Amino acid sequence: MPINNRIADFHDEITEWRRTIHQHPGLLYDVEETSALVSEKLREFGVDEVVEGIGRTGVVAVIKGRKTESGRVIGMRADMDALPIVEKNDSPYKSKYEGKMHACGHDGHTAMLLGAAKYLAETRNFDGTAIMIFQPAEEGGAGGLAMCEDDMMARFGIQEVYGLHNAPGLPVGEFAIRPGPIMAGTDEFTITITGLGAHAAMPHGGNDPIIIATQMVQALQSIVSRNIDPLKSAVLTVTAIHAGKAYNVIAQEAQFYGTIRTLEQEVRDTVIARLKTIVEGIAQAYGAKVDIDIKEGYPVTANHAEQTNFAAGVAKEISGDSKVNVDRAPVMGGEDFSYMLLERPGAFIFMGNGDSAGLHHEEYDFNDEAIPVGSSYWAKIAERSMPAG
Repeated sequence: MPINNRIADFHDEITEWRRTIHQHPGLLYDVEETSALVSEKLREFGVDEVVEGIGRTGVVAVIKGRKTESGRVIGMRADMDALPIVEKNDSPYKSKYEGKMHACGHDGHTAMLLGAAKYLAETRNFDGTAIMIFQPAEEGGAGGLAMCEDDMMARFGIQEVYGLHNAPGLPVGEFAIRPGPIMAGTDEFTITITGLGAHAAMPHGGNDPIIIATQMVQALQSIVSRNIDPLKSAVLTVTAIHAGKAYNVIAQEAQFYGTIRTLEQEVRDTVIARLKTIVEGIAQAYGAKVDIDIKEGYPVTANHAEQTNFAAGVAKEISGDSKVNVDRAPVMGGEDFSYMLLERPGAFIFMGNGDSAGLHHEEYDFNDEAIPVGSSYWAKIAERSMPAG
C-alpha cells in the first residue's frame, strides 16, 4: 500500500491528536475545544491563513502551493462533532465527558485532515490553493449548511469540494464510492392525533386516539411496499409512539413520529403525499383531528461524476484498483456534506475502518491504523487535482 512516507513518519503524532479529540467530545456546535486544538495545530504548521467562526464554530485553513498560477482552489472537509452516547469502551483515551462520545469517527476525520494539512504546509508541492474545512454539527445540526450560509465557498474561492467518512466492516486500506446518490435525503415527521378522552371502562364515551394512531402506523407501512417502484429506494420508519399515563384513562391525545429516507426527489414527494393522504383519511374516518408536521432534513448526498472518477483514481493510487469499489450501494443514512455538493461539484468517499463496532454504537472506536491511509488520500487529492507541473 503506497502510503505517503512523510505522513507515515508522523502517524503517531496524528494518533495522539485523534485521541485527545476523542477524550474531549463536543455536541453539534459546541466543539470549542476541538476547534481550538485544530486552530492551534494549523498555526503551528504555518498555513497561510486560519479563519475561525465559519458556521459558528467551524475552522477553515488556507494553504497555498509553491505556485498558484493555475488558479485552482480545492476544498477538503472533515466533521468535528460527537454524539450524545455513553461510551462503553475502556481505553486510556476514553471520553472524559459522560454522555458524550465520538461514536462516528469524526475525531479520526479531523485528525486525518490535520495530518494532511501538516504535510501540505510543509511540502506545498502543488499549483493552486488547498482549503481545509473543519465543520461542526454534522450530527443533525446542519453545520455544513451553516458554513455555506456564511458564504464559505465564494469567500475562499472553492471550485471543488471533497468529503470522506470511515466505514466499519470495510477493511482498512479499502475505499468505496459511486457517482450520483451515495447517501439519502432525510426528513422527519410528527403526527399528533386529538380525540376525546374518556374512562377506560367506558370507551364508547370517547374517541380513542391510540386506536387511531395504531391504524395510521400500520397503514403507513404500505407506502414503500405498494406506492414506490420496487427498483427505487425509500424507508419510512415510525420510531416512537406517546399517549396517556394511566391504566384507567383513555388519553385525549396521541403522538407518533419517525423518519423518511429517499434517494430521489420524486420518490420523496410521493412518500410525503401518501403519508398526508393516509393520515388525514384515517383521522376523518374516526372523527378525530390530526396535525402533520414534516421537517425537511439533509438533502440527498449526490456525487458528481467527474469528481467521483477523480477521487476513485486517487484512492486507487493509494490502495490499488482491487481495493476501491467504484459502485458502492447507496447508504440510507444522511450526511450534511450534501449541502456543500449542492454548491460545488465534488465527491464523498467511504474509507475502511476494519472490523469495528458500527457507527453510533457505544463500543465504536476509530481505527488508528487507518490514519495514514486517510491523510495520504487527502494529500494526494490536493497534489493530483493541482499538479505542480
